[in-house]
Amino acid sequence: MAEGTGIEIRNLYKIFGPDDAAMVEKVKAGMSKTELNEKFNHVLGLNDINISMPGGKIQVVMGLSGSGKSTLIRHINRLIDPTAGEVLYGDVDICRMSASELRSFRRHKTAMVFQKFALLPHRTVMKNTVYGLEIQGVPAREAEDRAARWISRVGLEGFEDHYPNQLSGGMQQRVGLARALTNDADILLMDEAFSALDPLIRMDMQTVLLDLQEELHKTVVFITHDLDEALRLGDRIAILRDGAVIQQGTGQEIVLRPADDYIADFVQEVNRGRVIKVDTIMETGKAADTGLTVKSGSMLEEAAKLLADSGVSSANVVNGSGTPIGTISIHDTISAMVTPATRETA
Repeated sequence: MAEGTGIEIRNLYKIFGPDDAAMVEKVKAGMSKTELNEKFNHVLGLNDINISMPGGKIQVVMGLSGSGKSTLIRHINRLIDPTAGEVLYGDVDICRMSASELRSFRRHKTAMVFQKFALLPHRTVMKNTVYGLEIQGVPAREAEDRAARWISRVGLEGFEDHYPNQLSGGMQQRVGLARALTNDADILLMDEAFSALDPLIRMDMQTVLLDLQEELHKTVVFITHDLDEALRLGDRIAILRDGAVIQQGTGQEIVLRPADDYIADFVQEVNRGRVIKVDTIMETGKAADTGLTVKSGSMLEEAAKLLADSGVSSANVVNGSGTPIGTISIHDTISAMVTPATRETA
């Protein structure tokens, strides 16, 4: 399936208050979030956000409470209007859409999965799942056929006639995911979608999302405050603090090269073996004679287990065609898994 259209966020500012446009200039001149609030009673929600969200990939936006991540995602379907800046879907600025264009964009191009499930309590699983198609005017039989497919795909076949209060939290969130997928929207917006779930159910839902994404290649924007979740799901990660992007990149880049002490504190307890790939530590231009091979793109934890189980000290890293492109040793693999992250310096 072809990858979706990406989202480009450029110079995005959001200030909450009656004179927000005038306050932008003060923020551009260097005024902090705290100072803006204390002196002018305006709240800085987003401060010059620039993120290229790749089409067909999962873009995670991560930060603690109050960092601006939920404010940011609500600009993508324009539930919030920006004070300044652009949100581009392809060549179209969502911020400049007319009311009718925006309504069509929301109905056909975006779907949202919420933290608190947002299911209609008086509707069954099936009726909740087809709700978006009803709004679009899709005939009832076609809508239910499409919904049935996704109800089955998220593991809820047989529960079509149940009501939300008859389901567990994880099952309710599966309904929310099925409803979003039934709309067949290009963009899937997920605002702390799994945060209300118990840890094991949360992991299960992450697996469901990754399995579906491997097939569907939606442009997913996933909001979370949990670094482990961000690293597991995100093709790209942007970390926010006080409404500004502190660092963005792949999970591996962020873990290996945290931009400052704030990011370093986040990543210090990360299981590096599940984030860093063998390609990062392999020695190129050399071949091991052990006969053991590790696929390019494998995580260190996987490679370490393979090496330990085989009883050999090194292995060849091979590409998709099986051609050796480098070697790794058990010593270097274990060392890379336990070495602390080093913060970037100017």
